[in-house]
Amino acid sequence: MSFDIRVTGHAKATVEQTLPDLVGSLIASGITAGDGSLWGPDAEAEASRRLGWVQAVTVSRPLVPEILALRDELTARGITRVVLAGMGGSSLAPEVIAQTSGVPLVILDSTAPGQVLAAIDGDSETGGLAETVLVVSSKSGSTVETDSAKRAFEAAWRDLGIDPAEHIVVVTDPGSPLDRSARADGYRVFNADPTVGGRYSALTAFGLVPTGLAGVDIEELLTEAEATLLEVAIDSPENPALVLAAAIAGGTPLRDKLGLISDGTHIVGLPDWIEQLVAESTGKNGTGILPVVLLPVSPELEAKPADLQILRLVDEAHQFHLFEQHEGEILVSGSLGAQLVVWEYATAIAGRILGIDPFDQPDVESAKAAARGLLDARPEQAAPAFVQDGVEVRVSDPALAASGTIAGVLEALWARVPADGYVSVQAYVDRLALSTLSGLREMVAADSGRPTTFGWGPRFLHSAGQFHKGGPANGVFLQILDGGEIDLEIPGRPFTFGQLIRAQAAGDAAVLAQTHGRPVVTLTLTEPQAEVLTLFEAVLED
Repeated sequence: MSFDIRVTGHAKATVEQTLPDLVGSLIASGITAGDGSLWGPDAEAEASRRLGWVQAVTVSRPLVPEILALRDELTARGITRVVLAGMGGSSLAPEVIAQTSGVPLVILDSTAPGQVLAAIDGDSETGGLAETVLVVSSKSGSTVETDSAKRAFEAAWRDLGIDPAEHIVVVTDPGSPLDRSARADGYRVFNADPTVGGRYSALTAFGLVPTGLAGVDIEELLTEAEATLLEVAIDSPENPALVLAAAIAGGTPLRDKLGLISDGTHIVGLPDWIEQLVAESTGKNGTGILPVVLLPVSPELEAKPADLQILRLVDEAHQFHLFEQHEGEILVSGSLGAQLVVWEYATAIAGRILGIDPFDQPDVESAKAAARGLLDARPEQAAPAFVQDGVEVRVSDPALAASGTIAGVLEALWARVPADGYVSVQAYVDRLALSTLSGLREMVAADSGRPTTFGWGPRFLHSAGQFHKGGPANGVFLQILDGGEIDLEIPGRPFTFGQLIRAQAAGDAAVLAQTHGRPVVTLTLTEPQAEVLTLFEAVLED
């Protein structure tokens, strides 16, 4: 078996309660057959045109020789570095695939000016701009982050007297605005299957083109996935996708937070991909499953909140001898290709259990629209409630800032977390320059006493951002912004990268606070490197 799953305790009882109905409803074979009616009449139209991922392995195989031929061509021309500009599923799946294979692939899924500049400049080890190919991936062909990156790279190549058409490869849906403009500009274009949504696109051109060009054995990945297809298509109690869906989405009351731990597995970064797949697919209509990416020593493992189900990703089936040490947890093992297939099926089945459409994302557009409005209107930024040690503090409710200290603001924010709630930490910064900021998650989880998520902005807007607005109304939000002086023009646009990322943060904060009534605290680091320590100290003080 290419994928193995074992459950005990509450998870086992949930599976035993939920699995018979799933088997009897023939949902596994129904998904495989492309039956869009499985999620109810309201979802049928959307679901019927979003099930192409079931056939992704078959559809993608003819792409392999084309991708490998292009890789050989680029290598012969001295191109040694691959940069991927993409958001959400367009970048998270390739990131996991490349990291697991140990292949260098630069992921540009940010509008932070410093991160964009680093992607353009390259380095002495992997190569500079002249040795770089940029893969521009956008399903809709209108993603603002991806378009902005493309414009910046084009200008940089032209400044060197290099034709961008020799260094850009485009992956997009047929007929999209990007498809049309790229072909007109003479760029190499790979069209993806338009019946596959972005977060289900791991085994399509979106996952295969950038990783294949970077040097991943994508034929092996497809073979791993294919070995699992029969298992997930059968309406049987042994179907791992049915068991996984029942374990994470079944039971009353629902444990609506899923703690993901990568424990000794060779698959690198899989929890981040699972997070965007599950959160964006299920977080709507006031319900959903919130993935919480944990470390083996995270505070939540000691606190064991009743609404958190732990799922541990382990390396191989033989490691299940540790099973008795993890009572009540879900343990899964499998190859990367198998994991991708099983999780896609299980997430779609979880949507059926929860009574929602797992293929739409009705609340994602709201934050985008708010950001566009801010970029068009360019209003003056509101004055901070106060400034402490260079950190500007803004709050959605003046009462949150009554203490006049960052530690007091955080304490007030944690006090608004309901008993079944969560904290979302959102870092709109250069994650290369401020990678240590991710350590804040552990500190906040310990200090707040509740499950805590951490997302790099704006990439999380294309994944967990849907859950924040469409899921249960029990989250509180801590934004961290970079107010430093580094900025970069976006050619052909009336705004810079710095203005764009600030508008994205402000737009999402406005939607969360004004539309959905969620508490939001925004901390702007005017000197980021120095003030990260101030932030850490404030959490410890609280």
